[in-house]
Amino acid sequence: MRRHPRIILWLIILLTVLGVLIDLPPVSLPHASFTLPLLNKKITLPAKYTGLSFHFGTGQSQINKDFQFRKGLDLEGGTSVTLRADMSKIPQDKRTDALNGAKLVLERRVNLYGVSEPTIQTVTSNNDYRILVELPDVNVAQAVSLIGQTAQLTFWEAGSSTASAQEQAKFPLGMLQIIGPSAVQTSLSGSDLQSATVSFDQNTGKPTVQLAFTNDGTKKFADITKRNVGRIVAIALDNQVIEAPRVSEPILNGSAVISGGFTTDTAQQLSIALQAGALPVPLTILQQQSIGATLGADALAKSIFAGALGLLIVAIFMIVLYGRLGVLASIALILYTLLILALFKAIPVTLTLAGIAGFILSIGMAVDANILIFERMKEELRSGKNESMAMELGFSRAWTSIRDSNVSTLITSGILYKFGTGIVRGFAFTLAMGVLVSMFSAIVVTRTLIRVFYKH
Repeated sequence: MRRHPRIILWLIILLTVLGVLIDLPPVSLPHASFTLPLLNKKITLPAKYTGLSFHFGTGQSQINKDFQFRKGLDLEGGTSVTLRADMSKIPQDKRTDALNGAKLVLERRVNLYGVSEPTIQTVTSNNDYRILVELPDVNVAQAVSLIGQTAQLTFWEAGSSTASAQEQAKFPLGMLQIIGPSAVQTSLSGSDLQSATVSFDQNTGKPTVQLAFTNDGTKKFADITKRNVGRIVAIALDNQVIEAPRVSEPILNGSAVISGGFTTDTAQQLSIALQAGALPVPLTILQQQSIGATLGADALAKSIFAGALGLLIVAIFMIVLYGRLGVLASIALILYTLLILALFKAIPVTLTLAGIAGFILSIGMAVDANILIFERMKEELRSGKNESMAMELGFSRAWTSIRDSNVSTLITSGILYKFGTGIVRGFAFTLAMGVLVSMFSAIVVTRTLIRVFYKH
């Protein structure tokens, strides 16, 4: 590709056009179409632009997507629901685990239905156990239907006949892929499970999950394992498969071990999930209300202004310091901004004020790589290299520094995303995405523009 920079340039132009189309707000447009150079692909814009329709060759493949920014709770508002967990039938020493299990179930439901950047936290005071749930861009009725249920644990096996299409539609998520259309629900349920705890294999030392059943559950589980030796028995919680162990031998004593590639954390998560369905924790809604944006349009407008001002100042700085090279770097920076905003819409990313801060921070980092490259080019020129060689050596020799600095930022972002919650995860995600796209704009876009337009 070094010998054909114009091909890369056309691909960059294609990305730029696509980014602009996604970034544009919905507008009324006349029907229009155009053919992309080199690729011979036809793109048609609908009368009301909310997405793109792609036509390839004689066939047609359409993508219709409403590209809109998704705002978080602090910018858009949403719904707050306070739930009380009924612990009257739960032993005192198991109430904390039961509450955490209920919280885990709610998190799974929220994530399953695509609600991003939720806030879910437990509150315990004087034997009063509550869960506070805040969901952005969700109305009260949706929130109540989403979270106002008790977790249900079910066990599934392969049957002798294939279920009808209507019955298959009621299968837990993932059941068709694991067992197939012959899956049937057994009589074993969460009420038959006495406990689920983390243990360690005596031979390998690896974490496992130990199950203990009640007397009735022991009989049911023995019958199930007898007829399913060598086959999978799937476990579903809240209509979603959470584990699918294979039965190695009949289990008659009511004590089973689920083994596999568990870490201590994943084994603990599974045990909590199982107990959430095993321990009946009815949740009642104490309070439900719509909440307004804590920051609102004014904070969003100021953040956008700060980002635009920062972009302008960085571009001026680069042009003053590096001249023509700075102009090309500024063009790459504008492309970076278009692409990152398009990705925010396309994924989509839930934008909180912290996430916007991560994006603005990444604008400054986006030109950091160009500064390293240009300074290396100056060093090569001072050592007597011609401009063409100095450019190539500047990019190649600056790459290791660029790689190491960006990888360290990505590691930090990964740690924040793994252990953070809510807006902290949003900040980490947007920062990591900005770093990745900035590496593309600095290395690929800037180098291509210099190769094509820079006059020696």
